[in-house]
Amino acid sequence: MRAYYEARAREYDDWWVGNGGFAARRRPGWAEEVAELVEAVSSLPGGRVLDVACGTAFLTRHLPGDVTALDQSASMVEIARSRMPAARVVQGEAVPLPFGDGEFDLLFTSHFYGHLLQDEREAFLREARRVARRLAVVDSARRSDVPAERWEGRVLNDGSRHRVFKRWFRGAELADELGGGEVLHDGNWFVLVASP
Repeated sequence: MRAYYEARAREYDDWWVGNGGFAARRRPGWAEEVAELVEAVSSLPGGRVLDVACGTAFLTRHLPGDVTALDQSASMVEIARSRMPAARVVQGEAVPLPFGDGEFDLLFTSHFYGHLLQDEREAFLREARRVARRLAVVDSARRSDVPAERWEGRVLNDGSRHRVFKRWFRGAELADELGGGEVLHDGNWFVLVASP
């Protein structure tokens, strides 16, 4: 997973905007739902916000408040820093998080939680609750054409092949798994849950 996201950094936004290998994919309503998701992310409560696994900061740049962004990939951090020069962007691990207890009002993460195995999810949620009072999770919506979870083979533009664990969610299921919360977006492509 680490090698995959480091290698994918330069092409990561292609997935969001439908370029490169995603240009020919049929994703009805994708662009409209990305815009809805950006609006929902922009409406989250501000304050001191931490984005864990920020990637290229595609969504991070829309978070309100005083934002700190964290990613384990040096290349993702480089892109995020160039996209958000005024933000604090840190290279580091999600478990354990390199921050103090209660340092943030909100911990946000997008398309990270759905890649975690059971024991990794539990450890991440403990860390999230340790450093922040609230949690907001964006991930992939479960549709009829995808299972709840699976290991996938993925190929990058350079031809490299990677094996990635992936989960998909319905909004209410994700809220239950996070220990309760409000479903802020439950679409065909994305879910967003805010959990106290």
